[in-house]
Amino acid sequence: GRDGMQYKQWYQRRVRGTHIDRALSEAHRVLKPGGRFMCLEFGEVSNPAIAAMYERYSFDVIPVMGHLVAGDMESYQYLVESIRKFPKQQEFAQMIVDAGFGVVDYENLTFGVTAIHSGYKIE
Repeated sequence: GRDGMQYKQWYQRRVRGTHIDRALSEAHRVLKPGGRFMCLEFGEVSNPAIAAMYERYSFDVIPVMGHLVAGDMESYQYLVESIRKFPKQQEFAQMIVDAGFGVVDYENLTFGVTAIHSGYKIE
């Protein structure tokens, strides 16, 4: 962006799992030196009790709500499945490092249901 920051919400899953590295490299390429990359993405819940409840909600409620509200259960089932296939927080952070970013970190939100990842283009 103009201010040297890039924000991506749930973007990385949409680039297909095999191309996340390319998307991160492209983000690094277009960001000006000193700019900050930030990505809000779904994550892995570390608390076993909360993880079990979230898993049940994800697979038993979200697709049904998608069917009732949007008439499209399949897309919401895909959403839940794509969240599970996305790299976990530490793995995604390492991918950001591998793309050339420095000072990479992430913050879990809502027990890790989502996480904000960030890194800076140092060069």
